[in-house]
Amino acid sequence: MLASQPRRFPQTGAALRRMARVTRRILAVFGLLILLVVATPLVSWWARLYAGPIDQPKGDVLIVLSAARDENGGISYSSYWRARQAVYAWQTGGFSRIVISGGEGPGIQNYLLANGVPPSAMIAEWRSNSTRESGINVARLLENLPGKRVLLTSDFHMYRAIRVFRNVGVDAAPMAVPDILHSTQRWPGRFGACWAMAVESAKIVDYKLRGWI
Repeated sequence: MLASQPRRFPQTGAALRRMARVTRRILAVFGLLILLVVATPLVSWWARLYAGPIDQPKGDVLIVLSAARDENGGISYSSYWRARQAVYAWQTGGFSRIVISGGEGPGIQNYLLANGVPPSAMIAEWRSNSTRESGINVARLLENLPGKRVLLTSDFHMYRAIRVFRNVGVDAAPMAVPDILHSTQRWPGRFGACWAMAVESAKIVDYKLRGWI
């Protein structure tokens, strides 16, 4: 009796080869993305596109938007840069009031207090959990505050924020803080900066679909 021959599965081999080709292509695309992020000004260009002009407009009322808390519940990287810029704007921009908005706002307020901004000059609200809510709540706070308004937030956030505020009736000049632009000065920071820009882009699409900008 002849020994039984081992069964062959040519389809399995073809499937493995196809899988290998797909894997190589995915790795090639991933490698190209890493190269673009690390070795080119892609992320900083992206941030500048969302920021618009990096100006220091003067005004009467400075609106400062806080970012989300960090993983330890403290002031986040973005809020830190916004707070620093707010102190500088207070010292040089002729402002008489600062309106702080957002759930992480106490961190910014404490920073401003520690750097010489008097409590009487600040109005704060901590109820807002989104840019849209900040726009609505700040619009109410500004009803009896005359003067030129200036909106201060991070470079990557300015595109969406300024449009949200104008959509709810707050006409403000933009003061973009070079947040992502600071991160991209050194290559290790470009990965996190790229992710932040991607997340913000998704939020912009969402806000446009909802008619909020």
